[in-house]
Amino acid sequence: MDQISPKLLIPQSFLVNRDDVTSQLGLMWELIKAPLLVPMLKLSVYICLGMALMLFMERVYMGIVIVLVKLFWKKPEERYKFVPIEDDEEHGSSNFPVVLVQIPMFNEKEVYKISIGAACGLSWPSDRLVIQVLDDSTDSAIKSMVEQECQRWASKGINITYQIRENRTGYKAGALKEGLKRSYVKHCEYVAIIDADFRPDPDFLRKSIPFLDHNPDIALVQARWRFVNADECLLTRMQEMSLDYHFTVEQEVGSATHAFFGFNGTAGIWRIAAINEAGGWKDRTTVEDMDLAVRASLRGWKFLYLGDLQVKSELPSTFKAFRFQQHRWSCGPANLFRKMVWEIITNKKVRFWKKVYVIYSFFFVRKIIAHMVTFFFYCVVLPLTILVPEVKVPIWGSVYIPSIITILNSVGTPRSIHLLFYWILFENVMSLHRTKATLIGLFETGRANEWVVTEKLGDVANKVAEANKNKTNSKAIKRYRSKFTDRLNTLELGFSAFLFLCGCFDFMYGKNNYFIYLWLQTITFFITGIGYVGTII
Repeated sequence: MDQISPKLLIPQSFLVNRDDVTSQLGLMWELIKAPLLVPMLKLSVYICLGMALMLFMERVYMGIVIVLVKLFWKKPEERYKFVPIEDDEEHGSSNFPVVLVQIPMFNEKEVYKISIGAACGLSWPSDRLVIQVLDDSTDSAIKSMVEQECQRWASKGINITYQIRENRTGYKAGALKEGLKRSYVKHCEYVAIIDADFRPDPDFLRKSIPFLDHNPDIALVQARWRFVNADECLLTRMQEMSLDYHFTVEQEVGSATHAFFGFNGTAGIWRIAAINEAGGWKDRTTVEDMDLAVRASLRGWKFLYLGDLQVKSELPSTFKAFRFQQHRWSCGPANLFRKMVWEIITNKKVRFWKKVYVIYSFFFVRKIIAHMVTFFFYCVVLPLTILVPEVKVPIWGSVYIPSIITILNSVGTPRSIHLLFYWILFENVMSLHRTKATLIGLFETGRANEWVVTEKLGDVANKVAEANKNKTNSKAIKRYRSKFTDRLNTLELGFSAFLFLCGCFDFMYGKNNYFIYLWLQTITFFITGIGYVGTII
């Protein structure tokens, strides 16, 4: 049988240039680009444009509603019955409901005094207030300090109990659930949850409890977070911009239109009966707060957000701590959506439009689409279209829509408007981790149930910043500087290199001038890759 000629299988051009490796690679690229890469990239562009339009319409809808809320909606005191609870000389403090305050903590060496002191300083009759310190610490020295702090306040007549567990089963959800099992809790009507780095003002309960006391259909009153260390470094400023939009727009809109929003896990007061009816705390995801909120909402309970009631708190000031927090906040909702979507669809107790809001707006667009479109479109697909010029991205998708979305996202923090452009670049970097965490949660793989407590520095961070300014305490400053190799993030550095090469290609051969954005994005990925975004200033 005659031997088959290689010319029948290999194009003639390959044979002519078989000694030129560069030419061969170029020809291979051309051979696979037209039949394979171009159709796949075009499909990716269409999908990303669809997701961008979904996010755009969601942001416009939220913007319109928040304007209407601010202009025409009645204030919470007018929409709901609100009668301040006053001291009564005849009946004493008996007209005050008994309130349980739970303070979950885990090795909170720097901040445990903050939350305990704030809880003990609440302006509420001492005989109608029960404070639980739920300490899951594994460090015996920290346990001893926390217990001594509780004993110190107890000696002043405060009804405070120190509670520990033999294991950390269920993490925070497990600790809160265990705390509600105590016999004395049956006398409490409401429970306020205060994380270890939160410090409510003395009138916190007096401004929130009346809404629960006089409106039996309200299960939760959520206060707004106010950040004491927002000016600590560039990282905290970026976080403030993201979270201010969440509180100023998302929580406000959810409360005003559907009386539903995600519980933020702290700085909120629950009706204990609503917690019990919803099935109590569950540890099936890393967002036990959101899990409880969705289950309570499906049973017809209403939530109220008070934007004027603010509780001081602390933002993560190291990039490592921030990444762990964002993994939990992105993975948990996606995993919860996977577990509850069918239960929401088949629920009979809530209106159809509320179910649409919860499934589409609350979960699908905000918790899944928002992360994915930011990463895939602006960090992967758009740069790849530079290497494959046959694929075009319309200017409305690459420029106009993201610009409008960014402007709408910035309304929560007008004081940081000058940081808006860098905030966009930083959010694109974080979308890498959020998308990864979202996929892990959706498919429930790997780190789906990983729980890492966010590191807090408390007042120590302020002291270090002050020492840095005064140049008087170099030892304190060094304490918060980790080794360079420990700060390296290879994933960010890899994307930095990819975007830099795409930018160079666009500079030499492209026509859209994307290289300006790509090089700026390269710098941002590189800065986070070497771990300097959270440097204390």
